[in-house]
This record gives sequence, C-alpha cells and structure tokens, in this order.
Amino acid sequence: MAMRDLVPWIRRSRVPITRRQATNPFVALHEEMNRLFEDFWRDFEGDGFGLTSSFSFPRIETSETDKEFKIAAELPGMDENDVELLLDDNYLTIRGEKRSEREDESRRMSERFYGRFERHIPLPVEVDQDKVSATFKKGVLYVTLPKLASATERVRRIPIKT
Repeated sequence: MAMRDLVPWIRRSRVPITRRQATNPFVALHEEMNRLFEDFWRDFEGDGFGLTSSFSFPRIETSETDKEFKIAAELPGMDENDVELLLDDNYLTIRGEKRSEREDESRRMSERFYGRFERHIPLPVEVDQDKVSATFKKGVLYVTLPKLASATERVRRIPIKT
C-alpha cells in the first residue's frame, strides 16, 4: 500500500481550489481555516511522509567503517570557538550559537539563521571516548569516533550456504 493511500492530504493536487462566497460569516471562517490547513500540509508533500530532517541544523553527513564513525557537520559562518561537542550515553551532541556579524538597523530582510542550536546524533555502538577527535576547516566540523574493540568483535559475519 502506498503512502498516498494512507495519508489523505498527500493526494490533493497543487492546483488552487476555487471556492464560492459563503453568506454566513461562520461558514466563511470555517472554509478559510480549512484552506489554511490544506495549504500548510500541501507544502510538506514530496519525499515520503514529508516531514524530513530539513529542519535540522547543522546539516550532517555520516559514514562508517569497521573501525570508526565519521561525521561532517556544515557550520557556515562559524569557527571552532562557537561550537561545543559533547559525547554522552552513545549520543554525540553538537551545540553552539551563530551570532550576527553586525547590528544593522537598515537591514530590510534576512534569510540567514542566527541563534542557538543543538543537534543530537545517536551512535549505534559504543565508541572509544579517549580517542575521539575533531577538526574544523572552512566552516565544516569533522568528527572521528573510533569504535571500541569490544563493539567491533560483537559483529560476526554469517556465511550463507547455497
């Protein structure tokens, strides 16, 4: 069964619906509220259920080998003094604050992100906390998390017979 069959608002088209003018003010309010909610959910259509990680900051990229995890986090306009890394209970936490470079009262519009952020990244196995390393280069934070030897020994390849 497709996701579009389960979630009713995904089946709606992007074509605006023409509505008749309601004579009763309560009916008009009801129709306007329905239109607002329909427009809101229509913006989330697309990938799967729609509520993706597009709201997460910073954007990350993860990779894994037999011996380690690597995480790269995009932090444009920031430096290493603006960011804090914490490792606790198999979660890596990246947090910090991005401040505006200037206070400009004549600025009319800004689409840039400013303020505090915090991102928790779950780690599937235990890592060696003493050997974790991090570097910051050109607005990208690179974190290397070596796996514990006991965690890599737990994984066992099972041969498949034909």
